[in-house]
Amino acid sequence: MVHRVTRRGILCEIGIAAIAGALAAAPASAQTGEPIKIGFSLALTGPLAPNGKQALLGANIWEEQINAKGGLLGRKVRLINYDDQSNPAMVPGIYTKLLDVDKVDLIVGPYGTNMNAPAMPVVMQRGKTFIGLFALDINSEFHYPKYFSMLPTGPMPRESFTEGFFQVAAKQNPKPQTLALTAEDAEFSRNACEGARDNAKKYGLKISYDKTFPPGTTDFSPIVRALQAANADLVIACSYPLSSVGIVLSANELGLTPKMFGGAMVGLQATVFKDKLKSKLNGIVNYETWVPSPKLMAPAEAFFKIYQEHARTAGVDPLGYYLGGWGYAYFQLLGEAVEGAKSINDDKLADYLRNNEFKTIMGDIRFDKNGEWIKSGMMQVQYHGITDAANLETWRGMAYQTVLTPDDQKTGDIIYPYAKAK
Repeated sequence: MVHRVTRRGILCEIGIAAIAGALAAAPASAQTGEPIKIGFSLALTGPLAPNGKQALLGANIWEEQINAKGGLLGRKVRLINYDDQSNPAMVPGIYTKLLDVDKVDLIVGPYGTNMNAPAMPVVMQRGKTFIGLFALDINSEFHYPKYFSMLPTGPMPRESFTEGFFQVAAKQNPKPQTLALTAEDAEFSRNACEGARDNAKKYGLKISYDKTFPPGTTDFSPIVRALQAANADLVIACSYPLSSVGIVLSANELGLTPKMFGGAMVGLQATVFKDKLKSKLNGIVNYETWVPSPKLMAPAEAFFKIYQEHARTAGVDPLGYYLGGWGYAYFQLLGEAVEGAKSINDDKLADYLRNNEFKTIMGDIRFDKNGEWIKSGMMQVQYHGITDAANLETWRGMAYQTVLTPDDQKTGDIIYPYAKAK
C-alpha cells in the first residue's frame, strides 16, 4: 500500500528529526583513496518493486562499469542502498541514516514521486545535490536549486503525462467532447490528474466525471461502473501499478468502451504486468518514457544486452525497458557531473548540472532552472494485436505497440475508437 504523502505533512512530520540529525552529522570523509559512497533507497518490496528492482540492477551495472574504468576522480565508487518497501514513511529515516550513519558523500533519489517527496526536506536541510528518479514535479513548491529530475517530462511536467493523449484525440473526426478522470489518491497520480485537467481545458473538453480512489483499493468495479455511467468520449486513469492492473481487468470485465482509454497508468510498462494482462491491453493509449524502437535503442543497446544477461539470474524484469535503463542513466548523469566539476562538492555539482548538457543512454539532457528537462521526451503508445499467447519475445520488440506522439518518435497511427482495437 502506498500511503498518501503531502508536502505540508512531510515538513511537519520529519522536520524536527531532520534538523536534529543535521546537528549530529559530521561531514563525510573525502580522503583520497577511500571510495566515493553514494546512497539511495529503492522499492525492492511492495507494489513498486517490479520497477525498483530494475533500477537497482541498472545502478549496479553502472557501478561495476565505472569501477572497471578506475572509478570517479581516481577513486572507486561504492553504492549503498536500502529497501524503502514502496512506503513513503520509510524514506526520511533511510536518508537520515545514509547521511548520519553511513556518511555517504553523495545521494540520489528513490524511484517514484511518492518516495522522492518525503526525501526532499532531509536533502534540503543538508544542502545535498539530489537527482530524483521518476519524480513528477516535486520541486514545483520546494524550488530547491540543487534538485534535478531524471524523468523526461520537460518544462510542463504535470501536463506531459497526458499531453500526447489529448493531441491524438483532437485529431479525430468527430472530435471527442467529454472526458472522465479517475485518479489514485497519491502524490504522483494527483499531479498527473491535475495536468490532465489543464490539458482538458486547453483542448476544450468538458469533464463529466472526476474522482479519486484510495490507495489499496482492490475492487474497481464501482469505479468502472461510474465511468460507464458518465458516458464520456475519453477516459483517463492516473494510477500506480496494482491499481492500473485492477482498472484494466475491471474495464475488460465490465465492457468499458470509451473512444479512447488510458493516459497515465504506471505499471503497464513492466513485463510482469504485460504478461498478466496480455490481450486486455489492446486498444489502451498510455504514456511511455522509452521504447525499444531502432532510434532509441541505438545508444542503449550495449547496456540492455548486459542488463538482460544479468536479469536471467537476478529475478528482475527480464527486459528492463521501463526502469533498468533509467536506473543506469541517473548514475551516469551523476558520474558525468562529478568528472565535469572535478569535485564531489554539492555546490559545484549542482552548478555543473545546471549549466551543461549531458549525454546518457536514455537521451540527451539539459535542465531548466527548476531542475526539469528543457525538452519533453514523453510518449503516448497504443497497444494492439496482442493475443493471450503473448510471451517475452512479444514484449521484446515493437510489434505490439505503436508510438503515437511525439512526431519525432511516431511509428504509426491510432486504431480508433478503442473498441476497434479490442
